[in-house]
Amino acid sequence: MLSLDLVLFQALNAGPETPAMVLWLARAASQGEAIGMLVLLAISAKRPAHPSGRTLLLCLTAVLTAWCIVRGLRMWAPFPRPAELGLGIQWAVQGHRPGFPSMHTATAFAMAGALFCAGQRPIAWAGLSYAALIAWSRLCLGLHFPSDVLAGALTGVGCTAIAVRFLPLQLRWLGKFSAYWFRLAPPWARHK
Repeated sequence: MLSLDLVLFQALNAGPETPAMVLWLARAASQGEAIGMLVLLAISAKRPAHPSGRTLLLCLTAVLTAWCIVRGLRMWAPFPRPAELGLGIQWAVQGHRPGFPSMHTATAFAMAGALFCAGQRPIAWAGLSYAALIAWSRLCLGLHFPSDVLAGALTGVGCTAIAVRFLPLQLRWLGKFSAYWFRLAPPWARHK
């Protein structure tokens, strides 16, 4: 473990003197990540200028890719969390799972990146701010080291790049694997 990683963790981990409002905010951000991402998706779907199906597919692909890659990295390199090493104070219940990279951070940054790539700039900036808040909350609550969070953010951005590259292929597949893939015209068109 790098000494800089440890110094940053100790500086950002909440202590006994931390105000209760800060701990509440960190818990709310960390535990409400899925709800926050669903709200961002719902807002992006309401914007008439952008195709919501494409945005939804891109976001789901990026988040699912991030989840799979983080799970794989955790199995390949099971680095412990700070509490398992007796460091800092852990303010939220966390099971005995490896902490590198941060799953919360990876999926939040994947969602924000996908919104940027889908052309949803105002919502994407809100998503990026929310992803940064989630990254901070994981450190404040003592659940991850800064290197875990940084690796999670980079993983999320990388998974967005993978999802963007994979999206045209997915869009081509959608038409081929429906019940009407063998017809040239849409099923509602009448042939005379």
